[in-house]
Amino acid sequence: MNVLGVVGPSDSGKTTLVERLTERLSEEGRVGTVKRMTHAPEVDTEGKDTARHRAAGADVTYGLTDEEGWFATGEELSLPEALDRLAPDYDYALVEGFSEARIPQVVLGGREHAGEALVEAETADDVDLDDVIDALSGTGPYVTLETLVARAKRSPRADRAGAIATFTGRVRERDSEEDDPTEFLEFETYEGVAEDRMRAIETELGARDGVYEVLSHHRTGVVASGEDIVFVVVLAGHREEAFRTVEDGINRLKDEVPIFKKEVTIDEEFWVHAT
Repeated sequence: MNVLGVVGPSDSGKTTLVERLTERLSEEGRVGTVKRMTHAPEVDTEGKDTARHRAAGADVTYGLTDEEGWFATGEELSLPEALDRLAPDYDYALVEGFSEARIPQVVLGGREHAGEALVEAETADDVDLDDVIDALSGTGPYVTLETLVARAKRSPRADRAGAIATFTGRVRERDSEEDDPTEFLEFETYEGVAEDRMRAIETELGARDGVYEVLSHHRTGVVASGEDIVFVVVLAGHREEAFRTVEDGINRLKDEVPIFKKEVTIDEEFWVHAT
C-alpha cells in the first residue's frame, strides 16, 4: 500500500485535492482515506465530515480526532493503527491533515510538516495530479506484518504449506528499570544495497526443502518507542522448517544487511550498531 498525506491551512483546498486524487487512484486500485477531524460527529451514520472522500471513490474512510477517538465507534485509534488496518486490503491510503506524520506529503500553503514533501503548492488548484502520482510511485510501500502474511498466503505453493512463522522486532523502551527511556530509533541504509541483500537472503532461505516463501521488511527513518521495526515471514510445509527459517532469517538480516541505527533517549543520542 502506498501512503500519501495532504496538509495545509483550512482554506487551501485539502479535501478537494484528496477528492481529486481518490478519483484518479481508484481507477488503479482500492483507496482508503484518513481525515483529521476537530470533533467527533454526533451522528456517525451519515459521516458528513468524510462523505466527500467516499463520494470520490474511497472504499473506506476513517475520521480521527485528537481527543474523542475515531469516527463511527468512538474508541481510540491512532494514525499508525488506522494505516495498519488499511494496509492488507488497500492499494492506496490518502491521509488528510496530519502535518506531524512522517509520511510522504503534498504540502499546501507552506504548512510545516514532518514527512517528505513530494509536491508543494499554494492551493489545491495549483497541484498537477500527474506530478503527485509520479512522485508517489517512487516511494516505498507501507508494510505491516499482516501485509506480508497476506502475500505469503497468496503464494502459488501455498496449497502445500501447513505453517506460517513470523518474527516482529520492535523498539524496546529500556533494558532495565535503571535505563533512560528510549524515545525513538532512527535507521539509515545504503540506498539499494540493503534492499538487494534482504532479497538475496529471502531467495537463499526460500530454496530450502519444505520452505515455500520467505518475506522480510525493515523500516527506515524514525521509529518511536513501542513501534514495530522489522518483520520476517516464512511459509513452509511444516512448523520445524518454518521456525528454523524464520530464526535464521532475522539473524542473517541483522548480521548481513547494512543498516545503521541511532538511539535517542530523553538525555542523549548515539549510534548503536552498524553492520
